Amino acid sequence: MQLAVIGVGVMGSAIAGRLLDSGVGLHLYDRDPVQMAPLVARGAAAAASARDAAAHASHVIISLNSAAIVERAIFGPDGVAQAADAGKLLIDMSSIAADRTAALAQRLRDETGMGWVDAPLSGGAPAAAQGKLTLMVGGATEDVDRARPVLDLLSAHITRFGAPGAGQTVKLINQILCANYFMAVAEAVRFAEAHGVDATLIPAALAGGRADSRILQEYMAKMARRDYSPTGRIDNMLKDLETVQASALATRTPLPVTSLIADLHRMAVAGGLGPADSVAYMRLFDMDGEQPA
Repeated sequence: MQLAVIGVGVMGSAIAGRLLDSGVGLHLYDRDPVQMAPLVARGAAAAASARDAAAHASHVIISLNSAAIVERAIFGPDGVAQAADAGKLLIDMSSIAADRTAALAQRLRDETGMGWVDAPLSGGAPAAAQGKLTLMVGGATEDVDRARPVLDLLSAHITRFGAPGAGQTVKLINQILCANYFMAVAEAVRFAEAHGVDATLIPAALAGGRADSRILQEYMAKMARRDYSPTGRIDNMLKDLETVQASALATRTPLPVTSLIADLHRMAVAGGLGPADSVAYMRLFDMDGEQPA
C-alpha cells in the first residue's frame, strides 16, 4: 500500500509515524522540510510538493490547520488535484467547517473524479501513535469503504455519519463537549484546592459515576500538578469553537454555554496560551499560575 500524508505537524507526524509502524509505503509533503526529517529517517519518502506526494499514492491523507490551507494544498499550484484521478482517494483528517468540506469535496470530484472522505479525529497524537483514534467520518459509502483499510490502521472506532461534511459536523459536537469538560474540570480542581481537598485523588473516587469522563481521568490530576507538558493546543480548540459559533449563527442555533466557553478560550489565547496544552486552562484560575499552598 502506497500512501501520502500532506502536513506533518503534531497530528500529521503522529499519523505518519503510525502508518510507518504499520509497514505501508509513505510519501510526505510539508512546507517545512525539518518537519519531515525524523519520518524520512524512519523510511518515509520526502516529496517536493503535494502533487508529487499524491502522484505516488492511492490514498492521500491531509492534516492541516484551516479550510484555506486545505484548499490551497489541494487546488493550489502543485496541489493534490494536479495528480488526482478517480482511482485515488483523499482522506481529510483536518478539523474544518462542514460546508467548506462539502464544497471542496464536490469540486474535487467534479474536476478530477477523486473521492473525498472527511475523517476528523478525537484522541490526539497519543491515540494516533497507538492506532486508537476515534474517527467521525463523512463521505459516500463506497469512498468510506475504500478508506477503511487505511483508517483501520489509525483508529479503534470509526462511525460514518453521512455525506462529505457530516464527519466535520460531529467533530464540532465533539469539540463543544470537550471544551466544556476541560473548563469544568479546571473549575473543579480550583474549587477542591480552595477547600483543602487533594484534587489528584478525585478521578479515582469518581470513576464509574455519572461525573466520570476520560477528560476527568486523564487531565484532573495533571491540572492539579500544574503539569503543562503539551498534548494539544488551546488555539486549535478556539479555532474549532469559532467554527461552531459561525455555524450556529448561520442557523440561529442558541449556544449560550459554548459561547461563554469560547470567550474564555479567547482570554486564554490572548494571554499567550495558544501553544499550551489544555492543562493551561488552570492559569485562568490562578493569579500567578501556581497551585495554592
